[in-house]
Amino acid sequence: MASKKESLTARLGITYPIIGGAMYPCSNPELVAAVSAAGGIGIVQPVSLTFVHKHKFREGLRYIRSLTDKPIGLNLLIEKSSQKYLEKNREWLQIALEEGVRFFITALGNPNWVVKTVEPSGGLVFHDTTDKLWAKKAVDAGVHGLICVNNQAGGHAGSLTPERLYEDLAPLGLPLVCAGGIGDRNAYQRALSIGYQGVQLGTRFIASLECTAHADYKQAIVNAEADDIILTRKLTGVPVAVINTKFMKDRGAEVGVIAKFLLDHPRTKHWARMFYSLRSLLELKQSLNKGSDFKEYWQAGRSVAGIEKVESVEAIIRGLVTA
Repeated sequence: MASKKESLTARLGITYPIIGGAMYPCSNPELVAAVSAAGGIGIVQPVSLTFVHKHKFREGLRYIRSLTDKPIGLNLLIEKSSQKYLEKNREWLQIALEEGVRFFITALGNPNWVVKTVEPSGGLVFHDTTDKLWAKKAVDAGVHGLICVNNQAGGHAGSLTPERLYEDLAPLGLPLVCAGGIGDRNAYQRALSIGYQGVQLGTRFIASLECTAHADYKQAIVNAEADDIILTRKLTGVPVAVINTKFMKDRGAEVGVIAKFLLDHPRTKHWARMFYSLRSLLELKQSLNKGSDFKEYWQAGRSVAGIEKVESVEAIIRGLVTA
């Protein structure tokens, strides 16, 4: 088992402390492989791999491995809301271990069972967290590091600034990765200067040549400024960061009164959020390869402010790490 005092690059066997965040629906295999090949580590999002990009899971992993021999990771959403989905996660985890994956990022739920499963093979588990309360639970579960999702992130963003989140979590003694707001070299350097061992990028890699998202989506990221990022509950029932496109302005970001009641009430919020999440799986998949004439649920974080063009993953990473 790697020492907690080792650098992130040493622990993961990578060149640069850069993680390509798992994204539904944008994590196509070529993008995952490109991040790893360029010296970071690409993370597989299994629903993207299988449902969106139509690979059987094991074959999809092998396809990625055919594109690069560098380390890759796997993202697992492990909340217990669906027993069937939880069992699917167990299956994906076992296959990934068999295929040589040794880095895992968990989100939601208790990652204890993931830690116990991967540690015998020398694997590492980092857990997504947005605050100290959930971070402590992950630490108690035995995770090896934390992905610190701040208020600059795309998707399900946190509420704290990168600085405040680091201040709250540093005493826990685990390696911390800054997730959110990393769109250019200045942001990358700032995260490391705060004390983070590494960074996780999502939005920046959507605006890459290797990502298969529609060109209109990529251009919307390039054109957007930080103030163009808004939160909406209309995708998953909880706030998600998206670009405030014309579609969003026309439709509005807020859910209706009845939906808000169902999403917030203790007896109904589980089922309401499940309904929204399942519906969004299809809508996001459809919008991935559609232009601006379609529903524009385009997830992005406030890192858009530092993104000026669409370029290769290699160029993006080189721009982050070199002056």
